[in-house]
Amino acid sequence: MLQRGISTEELAAKCAIDTKSVERWLSHGRVPHRQNRWTAAKLLDADETYLWPSILTRGVRGSAGRSELIELYPDRASVPRETWLRLLGEATTNVDVLVHSGTFFAQVQPRIADELADRARDGVRVRLCFGDPACAAVAVRDAEEGLGNTLAAHIRASLIYYRSLAGVEGAEIRLHSTTLYNSLFRYDDQLIVNPHVHGSPASLNPAIHLQKIDGGLLFDLYCSSFERIWNAAQRWQGFD
Repeated sequence: MLQRGISTEELAAKCAIDTKSVERWLSHGRVPHRQNRWTAAKLLDADETYLWPSILTRGVRGSAGRSELIELYPDRASVPRETWLRLLGEATTNVDVLVHSGTFFAQVQPRIADELADRARDGVRVRLCFGDPACAAVAVRDAEEGLGNTLAAHIRASLIYYRSLAGVEGAEIRLHSTTLYNSLFRYDDQLIVNPHVHGSPASLNPAIHLQKIDGGLLFDLYCSSFERIWNAAQRWQGFD
């Protein structure tokens, strides 16, 4: 409603109901009758299963998958800076990042280390997983993108931003040596996936903004991938 500029009163009038009914949808999680769902979904230009995921059943996988999708960007650079800042600022339980170098991540958030430290001190579990500069997977990715043996240096440079997190309780940095098919950025129950396309820089590849919902599969699929890579990664102890 905020994104579309629709007020409670406008939505209620369109559905021909009392504003208190709409307020109950918002404050108590009430699911409206089917006709009102359809009317509201049309007005807000959103799928009804996105607005009310609880109407899904476990057997409706296609609908659940569509409802997990918040936004599809043609390239990662199209994700608004405000989105990155908002997701980080609103996180209350988890911030998980899986990248090779993730240089842009610090560039769009110049005070990223301080922000992550604040989140960790507030009880958020912060896990950052970078590529091991010395591993074969990084060398292969470097060659695929034609980076001229610079990816390892980019990773080392990126890690400099996060040195201050080393002593912060609740925050941890690890290095992985896996073939990275996707970069992942998780904030509680929202996730941005940046698929890697062979021979194409990550910034030019699509970005998929997902949310976790009951009956959905995609969010959990990618988060399981993160857990496998994280568990096999080695803790970063800083530069020698």
